[in-house]
Amino acid sequence: MIINVLLLILVVFVLYFLLKKKPSESKVNSFKSYVFREGENIEADKVFEAWTSGDINLMVAQLETPTNLIDRHFLLMGIVDYCYKKRSQPDCARMLESTALTHFKEFPAIRKALIKQHDMLPRVTTFQYFATYLSECGKYEEAIKVCQDAIGFGLHDNTKSGFEGRIKRITKKMESNSA
Repeated sequence: MIINVLLLILVVFVLYFLLKKKPSESKVNSFKSYVFREGENIEADKVFEAWTSGDINLMVAQLETPTNLIDRHFLLMGIVDYCYKKRSQPDCARMLESTALTHFKEFPAIRKALIKQHDMLPRVTTFQYFATYLSECGKYEEAIKVCQDAIGFGLHDNTKSGFEGRIKRITKKMESNSA
C-alpha cells in the first residue's frame, strides 16, 4: 500500500513537470522598467537604457532619439564622461567636443528639468571636463567661458575652490604660456 501511494505521488510529480506550461518567449521578454520623470512614472526608453548601460556605442546610437530632458542630460553627460577619459584618442576628442557643445546648447532647458526633478542641481561634469580639455588644447579663453557659464547656471565642480578657482588656474596657465 505504501509503495502504491509513493508510486502515485511520483507519477503525479512527473506528469506535473511534463505538462507544466513553459512561459512563452514574449512573456519572458515583456518585463518593462519605469523611471520617475517630471512628476510621474513613465516607461524607460532606449535613451535611458543606453546611458545606464555605460556602452558608448549604445549611447552614441541614441543621440538623435527624442526623449525627456532628464535622460537626454544623462546621455550627453555619459558620452562626455566616457570621451573625456579617452580624450587622447582623436575620435574621442572630437566626440567630447561636439557632445559637450550640444549639452551646453540644451542646458538651459535641461537645468529647469533637473531642478524640478531633484529640487537642486546635481553635479554636471560636462562643464569641468570640457573646461579641462579646452585648457589642455590651449583654448584658454574658451575654457574660462565654460567656467563662467557654469557659475552662471549655479553649478559647482565639487572642488574646494569651485569654478572660480578653476578660472584662476586657467588664467595663470594662459599667462605663463604667453610670456
